[in-house]
Amino acid sequence: MLADVLPYLVCPHCGADLSLGGSAVRCASGHVFDVARQGYVNLLPGKASVHGDSAEMVAARAAFLDAGHFAPIMRAVAAAAGDRDGCVADLGAGTGHYLAGVLDAGPKRVGLALEISKPALRRAARAHPRLGAVGCDAWGALPVRSGAISVALNVFAPRNPAELERIIAPGGVLVVVAPTVDHLAGLVSELGLLTVAPDKAQRLADQLAPGFELSTQDDYDFELALSHEDVRSLVGMGPSAWHIGVEALGERVAALPEPVRTTASVVVTAFRRA
Repeated sequence: MLADVLPYLVCPHCGADLSLGGSAVRCASGHVFDVARQGYVNLLPGKASVHGDSAEMVAARAAFLDAGHFAPIMRAVAAAAGDRDGCVADLGAGTGHYLAGVLDAGPKRVGLALEISKPALRRAARAHPRLGAVGCDAWGALPVRSGAISVALNVFAPRNPAELERIIAPGGVLVVVAPTVDHLAGLVSELGLLTVAPDKAQRLADQLAPGFELSTQDDYDFELALSHEDVRSLVGMGPSAWHIGVEALGERVAALPEPVRTTASVVVTAFRRA
């Protein structure tokens, strides 16, 4: 619930503590933020425009992930997070799927879903009873107290190295999941999906140095057998959804055999906050 994570948040305008009263979150300086009916609070400063995944993309992600197709990634993320208690923050949390799995693995943890998409925030707010969903911009200053986070997650999402370094406690853990060049390789060529740069892992380490030290890095490859509907959800939930029209995607998917067989390939890296 939102109340569980308020001690880890600060006002995006003045940096003061926040408190919950009725249907609003406020600070001592008088800044007030309404709590949405679904239970999340938007802490984007001023009248910043909200972008992020559309309702259609979020629905596709929920359908695909809830079906368990990426369950091996969920288990890998929970293992990489270790056994640290405290607050787990997920930057670019989406529907809160992976964050909920990490909270299930640690009964003394609370979760902070940081996300800009309103459709995603609506789902994340209901993803786990110990999770609070907060609207913010992953590329900007995060409304999170410095050094307050024990574990941070970044799963197929934008990274903000400077802010991650600021909010994670010394000795804390950052878990990053990124695709390899082999991720969904068959589908990439057949459907014209976006490709992954071969030096992605090295660029990630360079981005996070020197504030983070590499702790563990493991590759995970597993086979998928998907229906045409699964494939449409898989493509629809990611960045390729912005580049392939619905009609073109439907035609390309219909031409594939069913089930569609492909390989998921990701690297799960745990960094320790230096």
